[in-house]
Amino acid sequence: MAGHSKWSNIKHKKGKADAAKGAIFTKIGREIAMAVREGGSDPTHNSRLRDVIAKARSNNMPNDNIERSIKKASGELEDVIYEEITYEGYGPGGIAVIVNVVTDNRNRTASDVRHIFDRNGGSMGQTGSVGYLFEHKGVIVIERSDNMDEDEVMMHALEAGAQDFEADDDVFEILTQPNDFSSVREALEAQGYSFLSAERAQLPQMTKEINDPEMLERFHKLLDMFEDNDDVVEVYHDAQLPEEEDEE
Repeated sequence: MAGHSKWSNIKHKKGKADAAKGAIFTKIGREIAMAVREGGSDPTHNSRLRDVIAKARSNNMPNDNIERSIKKASGELEDVIYEEITYEGYGPGGIAVIVNVVTDNRNRTASDVRHIFDRNGGSMGQTGSVGYLFEHKGVIVIERSDNMDEDEVMMHALEAGAQDFEADDDVFEILTQPNDFSSVREALEAQGYSFLSAERAQLPQMTKEINDPEMLERFHKLLDMFEDNDDVVEVYHDAQLPEEEDEE
């Protein structure tokens, strides 16, 4: 999608590189593992698993991969214990960064995350050091098409329980409270909508511009290094990146 949406501008998308090497499937597979071990392998009775499956499908993950990940997490194919950890810190220029990981070795991952921050002019902070600058929300993104009526989409979203609705040049962005995310997503699916993305996220309350080209380059290097780390599943930040950089 084109880079006019706030969502694409504040969440570091990993689609380009990960799609080429399949890394995003590995990352989502770990999220599936966490969901299964938390609530079981039946998505009918596990809302978190339903959410991750929806995320997997929005990233074009084949059903075979999804089912295999569920079986692995159920202990049918392997016995690897993952845990979720959130790291917080500052990137170059004082940009707040939240890094969500799913790892089977917290010592290795903590060392890797700290190294990435340090190498790129940032620093890893304590839990809570930047989290207060973000809000936990559900974010649903629908690609606009000529046969969609904006008012109708907004009505469906708000009736489903959405907190906010925004229409951009080529997408509709729907925000929910975290606890309402699953029910809103499922209600919109029942209306026949498909999603470019649908997930819970950390959204910055305010964003900062990076005006120094060298600082911007260092910040991109930091994001790229997090992207290349298999343990990292999501990266959120409060940088206001130039719109043209979000064009695909």
